[in-house]
Amino acid sequence: MFIKWMNQIFKPARSVTKKQKQHQGETPGKKDRHALPSSFEQNVGMLKSKFGRSPDFVLNELVNPKGLTLSAAVCYIDGLVETVLLPDLISAVIHVVDNEDYTRDATRSASEFRAMIPMGNVQSLSTEEEIMRALLAGNVLILLKNNDWMLGVGISGGARRSVEEPTSQTVIRGPKEGFTEELSVNLSLLRRKLKTPALKFEQHIIGTYTQTRVVVAYLDGIARPEVVEEVNTRLKSIDTDSILESGYIEEFIQDAAITPFPTILNTERPDTLAGSLLDGMVGILVDGTPFVLIAPVTFFNFFHSSEDYYQRYDISTFLRAIRFVSFFVALLLPSLYIAVTTFQQEMIPTTLLITLTGQREGTPLPALFEALAMELIFEVIREAGVRMPRVIGPAISIVGALVLGQAAVQAGLVSSAMVIVVSFTAIANFVIPSINMASAVRLMRFVLMLLAGTFGLFGILAGLIPLLAHLVSLRSFGVHYFMPYAPYFKSNMKDLLLRVPWWAMKTRPNQKSGRTKFRQAPNQYPTSSDEAGVYQAEDKPQNKGN
Repeated sequence: MFIKWMNQIFKPARSVTKKQKQHQGETPGKKDRHALPSSFEQNVGMLKSKFGRSPDFVLNELVNPKGLTLSAAVCYIDGLVETVLLPDLISAVIHVVDNEDYTRDATRSASEFRAMIPMGNVQSLSTEEEIMRALLAGNVLILLKNNDWMLGVGISGGARRSVEEPTSQTVIRGPKEGFTEELSVNLSLLRRKLKTPALKFEQHIIGTYTQTRVVVAYLDGIARPEVVEEVNTRLKSIDTDSILESGYIEEFIQDAAITPFPTILNTERPDTLAGSLLDGMVGILVDGTPFVLIAPVTFFNFFHSSEDYYQRYDISTFLRAIRFVSFFVALLLPSLYIAVTTFQQEMIPTTLLITLTGQREGTPLPALFEALAMELIFEVIREAGVRMPRVIGPAISIVGALVLGQAAVQAGLVSSAMVIVVSFTAIANFVIPSINMASAVRLMRFVLMLLAGTFGLFGILAGLIPLLAHLVSLRSFGVHYFMPYAPYFKSNMKDLLLRVPWWAMKTRPNQKSGRTKFRQAPNQYPTSSDEAGVYQAEDKPQNKGN
């Protein structure tokens, strides 16, 4: 109840205000106050006043082969355009402007002049806002005399990272390519996976200063239209000055603000995004980051790996079982050890109890403080290994853990059993594929340890019951977080704790997919209401507007 009340307080507004529409260029029915003048000199002066002192701003007034100055110019931001294509573009503009027909009639329309430019991506710009956005997006601007418009030629380029293997989601079998920081490259990687016109993209510009491009990707006919509309509505409601990474977007649009558990999945693998879109989910790609957001998701999606679908189904099922067991080990093992050694010693076999008692005889701290100290030390070592230089980071973390653990046992500060418990807990935490879910487990582990040290097994139970109730109450864009257990869908069990063979997964997940329910030819299989995945009206996503 307290968490639900806090979520109501901290939930972001979903309604799109007039100011937000103006930031996104969506205010209808009003003439733009920053329209361009028709004077060539005024337009050149406007650009120089905006960027004149910037060393990467280039504005060249064109001259013909005879050395005569033409009333035309090109400008661009150095480092954002493909310099190899610049000479051909400039030569084409000079050829058109120096032509005798153009000299006689300089007031041609933008469409006529655009047809004379031998480039594919050419657009006409008529306002200062459009010009600034195009220039900073890597376009080359063409200024002409006696015209109240400019042309933007899209030849963006410059230094960028090549497509490499993902660093956070590695696989043994499967594609080795990962998303990059360039949005156009990421869209092309997704296009190569899904060669269908049903793949739709919708773009948003978010951030007053960053003007970050955010693209919503989905498969028309597979994704639920209500979910796509809700995603677009929440993105339009964002009113901020900067979006530097997809984590900004995630916090703005997530359903529950006060929860340690993630309700939006992130990935840097194109095959994972393609598989999610085929299941009816929606992808959110953000320019400047290789991590793509996926929604709606359930609790069990965070334990699935893309490699599960590239191996035999029996091996994949076994690996999933290991992940779920590791989840419970990482969450409960330290608290169970604290509870049984402090309060419920009668549950331990006599031989084991004598061994543990002998180890703890010389330790000065109670089991609770001993476990908390060891967990905090490991978290410090882990964070240091991440932040330190890559060359020495792993060595320092491994040596530090071994030296500190051995020295602590020999000094009698902690018991050997506690070192084993904390070490195995840390290893089990690394088995969880999603970093966000693993971080949530790390946080909840400390809460359960405190309850176990205070009330024993009853404290653990008192912590797990509200935790389970909280998980059941969560939603991700209208989809129940603990689906298909709550609510129960039998057909979704084929790809949950276990994975059946591909030929047995006839339908897509309930509550996620739209009209196209079947993965395979529907006339070959039974079409009961459960297998067909009939969409329930009460499962529509709730718009969180005020």
